[in-house]
Amino acid sequence: MKRFKMLSLALIFVCIGALSASAAYREEYRMDLVPNAQTAWGKGAQYFCDIVKERSQGRINIRPYFSSQLTSGKQTSSLMLLRNGAFEFAFQGVFNWTPQVVEYNLIAMPFLMNTYAEIDAVRFGKTGKMLVDITNSKGVKFLAWGENGYRVLTNSKRDVSKPEDMDGLKVRIVGSPLLIEAFRALGANPINMNWSDVMSAIQQGVIDGQENPFNYLYAFNIQDFHKYMSDWHYTCDWLMFCVNPKVFETFTPEDQKLIQECAELAGKYQTAMARIGLDDGSALKYLESINMVPELKDYYKAVEEKGVKVTRFTPEQAKAFADKTQAVRDKWKNEIGIDLYNAALEDIKSAQ
Repeated sequence: MKRFKMLSLALIFVCIGALSASAAYREEYRMDLVPNAQTAWGKGAQYFCDIVKERSQGRINIRPYFSSQLTSGKQTSSLMLLRNGAFEFAFQGVFNWTPQVVEYNLIAMPFLMNTYAEIDAVRFGKTGKMLVDITNSKGVKFLAWGENGYRVLTNSKRDVSKPEDMDGLKVRIVGSPLLIEAFRALGANPINMNWSDVMSAIQQGVIDGQENPFNYLYAFNIQDFHKYMSDWHYTCDWLMFCVNPKVFETFTPEDQKLIQECAELAGKYQTAMARIGLDDGSALKYLESINMVPELKDYYKAVEEKGVKVTRFTPEQAKAFADKTQAVRDKWKNEIGIDLYNAALEDIKSAQ
Protein backbone atom coordinates (compact mmCIF):
# COMPACT_ATOMS: atom_id res chain seq x y z
CA MET A 1 0.00 0.00 0.00
CA LYS A 2 2.84 2.36 0.91
CA ARG A 3 4.50 1.69 -2.45
CA PHE A 4 1.21 2.34 -4.23
CA LYS A 5 0.86 5.70 -2.46
CA MET A 6 4.41 6.67 -3.43
CA LEU A 7 3.76 5.80 -7.08
CA SER A 8 0.52 7.76 -7.03
CA LEU A 9 2.30 10.80 -5.59
CA ALA A 10 4.99 10.51 -8.22
CA LEU A 11 2.41 10.44 -11.00
CA ILE A 12 0.70 13.47 -9.51
CA PHE A 13 3.97 15.42 -9.45
CA VAL A 14 4.69 14.43 -13.05
CA CYS A 15 1.25 15.61 -14.13
CA ILE A 16 1.64 18.87 -12.18
CA GLY A 17 5.02 19.39 -13.81
CA ALA A 18 3.60 18.79 -17.29
CA LEU A 19 0.69 21.15 -16.62
CA SER A 20 3.04 23.82 -15.28
CA ALA A 21 5.26 23.52 -18.33
CA SER A 22 2.37 23.75 -20.77
CA ALA A 23 0.86 26.63 -18.77
CA ALA A 24 4.13 28.52 -19.32
CA TYR A 25 3.87 28.14 -23.08
CA ARG A 26 2.89 31.16 -25.11
CA GLU A 27 -0.58 31.47 -26.54
CA GLU A 28 0.96 31.80 -30.00
CA TYR A 29 4.39 31.28 -31.54
CA ARG A 30 5.13 33.15 -34.78
CA MET A 31 6.77 31.64 -37.83
CA ASP A 32 8.42 33.80 -40.49
CA LEU A 33 8.42 32.86 -44.16
CA VAL A 34 8.58 34.67 -47.50
CA PRO A 35 5.83 33.40 -49.84
CA ASN A 36 2.08 33.12 -49.68
CA ALA A 37 0.10 30.13 -48.45
CA GLN A 38 -0.46 28.70 -51.94
CA THR A 39 3.17 27.81 -52.64
CA ALA A 40 4.78 24.49 -51.70
CA TRP A 41 6.83 26.52 -49.24
CA GLY A 42 3.72 27.99 -47.67
CA LYS A 43 1.92 24.66 -47.57
CA GLY A 44 4.91 23.05 -45.87
CA ALA A 45 4.88 25.74 -43.19
CA GLN A 46 1.16 25.31 -42.59
CA TYR A 47 1.53 21.52 -42.44
CA PHE A 48 4.22 21.88 -39.77
CA CYS A 49 2.07 24.19 -37.67
CA ASP A 50 -0.96 21.93 -38.03
CA ILE A 51 0.73 18.70 -37.01
CA VAL A 52 2.54 20.35 -34.08
CA LYS A 53 -0.80 21.57 -32.75
CA GLU A 54 -2.47 18.22 -33.36
CA ARG A 55 0.27 16.09 -31.82
CA SER A 56 0.71 18.40 -28.83
CA GLN A 57 -3.07 18.31 -28.26
CA GLY A 58 -3.23 22.06 -28.59
CA ARG A 59 -0.42 22.88 -26.17
CA ILE A 60 1.79 24.38 -28.91
CA ASN A 61 0.23 26.80 -31.36
CA ILE A 62 2.49 28.09 -34.11
CA ARG A 63 1.11 30.54 -36.66
CA PRO A 64 2.78 31.07 -40.04
CA TYR A 65 3.10 34.71 -41.08
CA PHE A 66 3.16 34.59 -44.86
CA SER A 67 4.54 37.09 -47.38
CA SER A 68 7.39 38.30 -45.13
CA GLN A 69 4.98 40.07 -42.80
CA LEU A 70 7.34 39.72 -39.85
CA THR A 71 10.32 41.19 -41.70
CA SER A 72 8.38 43.98 -43.43
CA GLY A 73 9.35 42.49 -46.78
CA LYS A 74 13.09 42.42 -46.00
CA GLN A 75 13.65 38.67 -45.99
CA THR A 76 17.44 38.96 -45.68
CA SER A 77 16.99 40.33 -42.14
CA SER A 78 15.20 37.17 -40.99
CA LEU A 79 18.19 35.48 -39.36
CA MET A 80 19.03 38.49 -37.22
CA LEU A 81 15.40 38.96 -36.17
CA LEU A 82 14.96 35.28 -35.28
CA ARG A 83 18.17 35.29 -33.28
CA ASN A 84 17.12 38.44 -31.43
CA GLY A 85 13.69 37.01 -30.56
CA ALA A 86 11.55 39.25 -32.78
CA PHE A 87 9.73 36.00 -33.68
CA GLU A 88 10.11 32.43 -32.51
CA PHE A 89 10.24 30.22 -35.62
CA ALA A 90 11.32 30.63 -39.23
CA PHE A 91 10.96 28.52 -42.35
CA GLN A 92 13.40 30.44 -44.48
CA GLY A 93 15.28 30.14 -47.73
CA VAL A 94 19.00 29.56 -47.29
CA PHE A 95 19.76 32.20 -49.93
CA ASN A 96 18.13 34.84 -47.75
CA TRP A 97 20.66 34.18 -44.99
CA THR A 98 23.81 34.23 -47.12
CA PRO A 99 24.56 37.87 -46.21
CA GLN A 100 25.13 36.73 -42.61
CA VAL A 101 26.37 33.17 -43.22
CA VAL A 102 28.93 33.03 -46.01
CA GLU A 103 29.03 29.22 -45.97
CA TYR A 104 25.46 29.03 -47.29
CA ASN A 105 26.81 30.31 -50.59
CA LEU A 106 27.82 26.72 -51.28
CA ILE A 107 24.17 26.02 -52.09
CA ALA A 108 23.96 29.05 -54.37
CA MET A 109 26.97 27.98 -56.44
CA PRO A 110 25.79 27.85 -60.07
CA PHE A 111 25.79 24.48 -61.83
CA LEU A 112 27.41 22.62 -58.93
CA MET A 113 24.61 20.16 -58.05
CA ASN A 114 22.92 19.10 -61.25
CA THR A 115 20.45 16.42 -60.12
CA TYR A 116 18.10 15.79 -57.21
CA ALA A 117 20.21 12.76 -56.28
CA GLU A 118 23.25 15.01 -55.94
CA ILE A 119 21.29 17.53 -53.87
CA ASP A 120 20.11 14.80 -51.48
CA ALA A 121 23.62 13.40 -51.18
CA VAL A 122 24.94 16.81 -50.14
CA ARG A 123 22.01 17.70 -47.88
CA PHE A 124 21.98 14.44 -45.94
CA GLY A 125 25.68 13.65 -46.18
CA LYS A 126 28.79 15.05 -44.54
CA THR A 127 28.20 18.49 -46.04
CA GLY A 128 24.69 18.80 -44.66
CA LYS A 129 25.91 17.97 -41.15
CA MET A 130 28.56 20.65 -41.45
CA LEU A 131 25.93 23.18 -42.52
CA VAL A 132 23.68 22.24 -39.59
CA ASP A 133 26.56 22.85 -37.18
CA ILE A 134 27.26 26.19 -38.82
CA THR A 135 23.58 27.15 -38.53
CA ASN A 136 23.49 26.31 -34.84
CA SER A 137 26.63 28.37 -34.26
CA LYS A 138 24.86 31.50 -35.54
CA GLY A 139 22.48 31.74 -32.61
CA VAL A 140 19.52 29.83 -34.03
CA LYS A 141 18.44 26.20 -33.62
CA PHE A 142 18.22 24.12 -36.81
CA LEU A 143 15.27 21.70 -36.98
CA ALA A 144 14.98 20.28 -40.50
CA TRP A 145 15.62 20.81 -44.19
CA GLY A 146 13.01 21.68 -46.75
CA GLU A 147 13.30 22.55 -50.40
CA ASN A 148 11.66 24.86 -52.89
CA GLY A 149 13.12 23.18 -55.97
CA TYR A 150 15.50 24.07 -58.76
CA ARG A 151 15.35 27.74 -59.69
CA VAL A 152 14.25 28.34 -63.27
CA LEU A 153 14.81 31.50 -65.29
CA THR A 154 11.80 33.30 -66.76
CA ASN A 155 11.73 36.43 -68.88
CA SER A 156 9.57 38.48 -71.23
CA LYS A 157 12.16 39.07 -73.97
CA ARG A 158 13.47 35.86 -75.56
CA ASP A 159 14.21 32.18 -75.25
CA VAL A 160 17.39 31.58 -73.27
CA SER A 161 19.14 28.39 -74.33
CA LYS A 162 22.80 29.52 -74.64
CA PRO A 163 24.91 32.00 -72.65
CA GLU A 164 24.75 34.65 -75.37
CA ASP A 165 20.98 34.85 -74.88
CA MET A 166 21.58 36.37 -71.43
CA ASP A 167 23.27 39.49 -72.81
CA GLY A 168 21.71 42.62 -71.35
CA LEU A 169 18.74 40.93 -69.67
CA LYS A 170 17.64 42.78 -66.53
CA VAL A 171 17.11 39.92 -64.11
CA ARG A 172 15.87 40.21 -60.54
CA ILE A 173 18.21 38.39 -58.14
CA VAL A 174 17.84 37.63 -54.44
CA GLY A 175 20.36 39.52 -52.27
CA SER A 176 23.31 37.18 -52.87
CA PRO A 177 26.65 38.63 -54.03
CA LEU A 178 27.55 35.23 -55.51
CA LEU A 179 24.45 35.10 -57.70
CA ILE A 180 24.97 38.68 -58.77
CA GLU A 181 28.50 37.78 -59.89
CA ALA A 182 27.24 34.65 -61.65
CA PHE A 183 24.65 36.56 -63.68
CA ARG A 184 27.17 39.22 -64.58
CA ALA A 185 29.51 36.48 -65.80
CA LEU A 186 26.69 35.34 -68.08
CA GLY A 187 26.28 38.85 -69.48
CA ALA A 188 23.03 39.73 -67.70
CA ASN A 189 22.23 42.83 -65.68
CA PRO A 190 21.31 41.46 -62.21
CA ILE A 191 19.10 43.60 -59.99
CA ASN A 192 18.81 42.94 -56.25
CA MET A 193 15.17 43.29 -55.24
CA ASN A 194 12.94 42.00 -52.44
CA TRP A 195 10.30 39.57 -53.68
CA SER A 196 7.52 41.80 -52.39
CA ASP A 197 8.44 44.30 -55.14
CA VAL A 198 8.99 41.83 -57.99
CA MET A 199 5.54 41.36 -59.50
CA SER A 200 4.91 45.08 -59.82
CA ALA A 201 8.41 45.52 -61.30
CA ILE A 202 7.62 42.85 -63.90
CA GLN A 203 4.33 44.46 -64.85
CA GLN A 204 5.93 47.90 -65.11
CA GLY A 205 8.83 46.62 -67.21
CA VAL A 206 11.46 47.55 -64.61
CA ILE A 207 12.94 44.07 -64.96
CA ASP A 208 12.94 41.63 -67.89
CA GLY A 209 13.24 38.42 -65.94
CA GLN A 210 13.72 36.67 -62.63
CA GLU A 211 14.75 33.26 -61.29
CA ASN A 212 12.80 31.17 -58.79
CA PRO A 213 11.50 27.62 -58.37
CA PHE A 214 8.73 26.32 -60.61
CA ASN A 215 6.01 25.85 -57.99
CA TYR A 216 6.73 29.23 -56.43
CA LEU A 217 6.36 31.05 -59.73
CA TYR A 218 3.16 29.27 -60.65
CA ALA A 219 1.53 30.36 -57.41
CA PHE A 220 2.25 33.99 -58.37
CA ASN A 221 0.98 33.51 -61.98
CA ILE A 222 4.34 34.37 -63.51
CA GLN A 223 3.18 32.48 -66.62
CA ASP A 224 0.78 35.35 -67.34
CA PHE A 225 3.67 37.80 -67.73
CA HIS A 226 6.72 35.81 -68.84
CA LYS A 227 6.46 33.59 -71.90
CA TYR A 228 10.01 32.20 -71.83
CA MET A 229 11.23 29.74 -69.23
CA SER A 230 14.64 28.06 -69.00
CA ASP A 231 14.77 24.93 -66.85
CA TRP A 232 18.53 24.88 -66.44
CA HIS A 233 19.12 23.31 -63.00
CA TYR A 234 21.63 26.00 -62.17
CA THR A 235 20.96 25.99 -58.43
CA CYS A 236 18.36 24.68 -56.01
CA ASP A 237 16.46 26.60 -53.37
CA TRP A 238 17.07 24.97 -49.97
CA LEU A 239 14.83 25.84 -47.03
CA MET A 240 15.32 25.46 -43.27
CA PHE A 241 13.00 25.08 -40.31
CA CYS A 242 14.66 26.94 -37.44
CA VAL A 243 13.68 28.14 -33.98
CA ASN A 244 15.07 30.64 -31.50
CA PRO A 245 17.14 28.44 -29.13
CA LYS A 246 16.01 30.23 -25.97
CA VAL A 247 12.41 29.63 -26.97
CA PHE A 248 13.17 26.00 -27.79
CA GLU A 249 14.60 25.50 -24.29
CA THR A 250 11.26 26.52 -22.75
CA PHE A 251 9.62 23.39 -24.15
CA THR A 252 9.76 20.10 -22.26
CA PRO A 253 12.16 17.48 -23.66
CA GLU A 254 9.14 15.55 -24.91
CA ASP A 255 7.79 18.58 -26.74
CA GLN A 256 11.23 19.40 -28.14
CA LYS A 257 11.30 15.93 -29.65
CA LEU A 258 7.76 16.39 -30.96
CA ILE A 259 8.66 19.69 -32.65
CA GLN A 260 11.79 18.18 -34.17
CA GLU A 261 9.90 15.20 -35.59
CA CYS A 262 7.13 17.40 -36.97
CA ALA A 263 9.69 19.64 -38.69
CA GLU A 264 11.31 16.63 -40.33
CA LEU A 265 7.94 15.32 -41.54
CA ALA A 266 6.92 18.74 -42.82
CA GLY A 267 10.27 19.14 -44.58
CA LYS A 268 9.81 15.82 -46.34
CA TYR A 269 6.25 16.71 -47.38
CA GLN A 270 7.23 20.19 -48.53
CA THR A 271 10.18 18.91 -50.57
CA ALA A 272 7.91 16.42 -52.34
CA MET A 273 5.43 19.21 -53.09
CA ALA A 274 8.24 21.24 -54.68
CA ARG A 275 9.51 18.32 -56.77
CA ILE A 276 6.26 16.75 -57.92
CA GLY A 277 6.19 16.35 -61.69
CA LEU A 278 9.80 17.52 -61.93
CA ASP A 279 11.74 14.53 -60.59
CA ASP A 280 11.78 10.81 -61.40
CA GLY A 281 8.37 10.22 -59.82
CA SER A 282 9.61 9.75 -56.25
CA ALA A 283 7.82 12.86 -55.00
CA LEU A 284 4.46 11.71 -56.33
CA LYS A 285 4.90 8.25 -54.81
CA TYR A 286 5.64 9.76 -51.41
CA LEU A 287 2.65 12.10 -51.53
CA GLU A 288 0.45 9.17 -52.56
CA SER A 289 1.75 7.19 -49.58
CA ILE A 290 0.58 9.91 -47.16
CA ASN A 291 -2.61 10.61 -49.15
CA MET A 292 -1.69 14.24 -49.81
CA VAL A 293 -1.40 14.45 -53.60
CA PRO A 294 -2.11 18.01 -54.85
CA GLU A 295 -4.44 18.76 -57.73
CA LEU A 296 -1.59 20.15 -59.84
CA LYS A 297 0.94 17.42 -60.63
CA ASP A 298 2.49 18.62 -63.92
CA TYR A 299 3.97 22.12 -63.87
CA TYR A 300 5.42 21.81 -67.37
CA LYS A 301 1.99 21.16 -68.87
CA ALA A 302 0.36 23.86 -66.77
CA VAL A 303 2.65 26.66 -67.95
CA GLU A 304 2.85 25.43 -71.53
CA GLU A 305 -0.93 25.57 -71.73
CA LYS A 306 -0.56 29.26 -70.88
CA GLY A 307 1.66 29.77 -73.91
CA VAL A 308 5.01 29.60 -72.14
CA LYS A 309 7.95 28.21 -74.10
CA VAL A 310 9.86 25.93 -71.73
CA THR A 311 13.44 25.07 -72.65
CA ARG A 312 14.69 22.07 -70.70
CA PHE A 313 18.48 22.12 -70.79
CA THR A 314 20.47 19.18 -72.04
CA PRO A 315 23.74 18.36 -70.23
CA GLU A 316 25.60 20.02 -73.13
CA GLN A 317 23.61 23.24 -72.78
CA ALA A 318 24.13 23.31 -69.03
CA LYS A 319 27.88 22.78 -69.50
CA ALA A 320 28.13 25.90 -71.68
CA PHE A 321 26.67 27.95 -68.82
CA ALA A 322 28.79 26.14 -66.26
CA ASP A 323 31.93 27.00 -68.21
CA LYS A 324 30.97 30.67 -68.27
CA THR A 325 30.59 30.70 -64.47
CA GLN A 326 33.67 28.63 -63.60
CA ALA A 327 35.58 31.67 -62.34
CA VAL A 328 32.74 32.46 -59.93
CA ARG A 329 32.88 28.98 -58.42
CA ASP A 330 36.67 29.15 -58.19
CA LYS A 331 36.48 32.41 -56.26
CA TRP A 332 33.67 31.44 -53.92
CA LYS A 333 35.00 28.03 -52.94
CA ASN A 334 37.67 29.94 -51.05
CA GLU A 335 35.09 32.33 -49.56
CA ILE A 336 32.92 29.54 -48.17
CA GLY A 337 35.86 27.35 -47.09
CA ILE A 338 37.77 24.66 -48.95
CA ASP A 339 36.85 21.94 -46.44
CA LEU A 340 33.13 22.54 -46.92
CA TYR A 341 33.49 22.77 -50.70
CA ASN A 342 35.52 19.55 -50.90
CA ALA A 343 33.00 17.75 -48.68
CA ALA A 344 30.30 18.76 -51.15
CA LEU A 345 32.32 17.44 -54.07
CA GLU A 346 32.72 14.10 -52.27
CA ASP A 347 28.99 13.90 -51.55
CA ILE A 348 28.14 14.81 -55.14
CA LYS A 349 30.50 12.12 -56.46
CA SER A 350 28.81 9.52 -54.26
CA ALA A 351 25.51 10.17 -56.09
CA GLN A 352 26.91 9.92 -59.61
